[in-house]
Amino acid sequence: MLLFDRCGPSLLRYVSSFGLRPEEAEDVVQDVFLSLFRHLRLGRSRSHLRGWLFRVAHNLALKQRTSLQKRQANRSWDDIALSQHADPSPDPESRLADNQRRRRLTSVLHALPERDRRCIVLRAEGLRYREIAAALGISLGSVAKSLTRSITRLVNVYER
Repeated sequence: MLLFDRCGPSLLRYVSSFGLRPEEAEDVVQDVFLSLFRHLRLGRSRSHLRGWLFRVAHNLALKQRTSLQKRQANRSWDDIALSQHADPSPDPESRLADNQRRRRLTSVLHALPERDRRCIVLRAEGLRYREIAAALGISLGSVAKSLTRSITRLVNVYER
């Protein structure tokens, strides 16, 4: 329960960064903890569980996103329009400013290579370089280079 309380919100934010709706992201996080339960019941390693959780979340979120993309390709435009929800922000000026900030951030993040984007999101969730490397299955040096490159790009965009 402690691991869920400590990692659950971060996992949910990370999984949501894959473009999943809140209920889909919650399902993925639930599946991550079910996988952890199975992992522990089989007597497997308890070391680096936080990195392991994010690795499983990464894989399950990719799988869920791919599945959704296939399903959306088969949906009509009317179905897609009906599934969109209005922004509940009360103030139009605040909404405009938020949307502009979100668009700038999104465009910068989408311009990053997939690996760099994943490293940034995991680092923003508080994972250490070693945990990011474990979650993404890459070397520690690759994480450091990726984060340096990504942060430089983000800073350059916001300094303009």
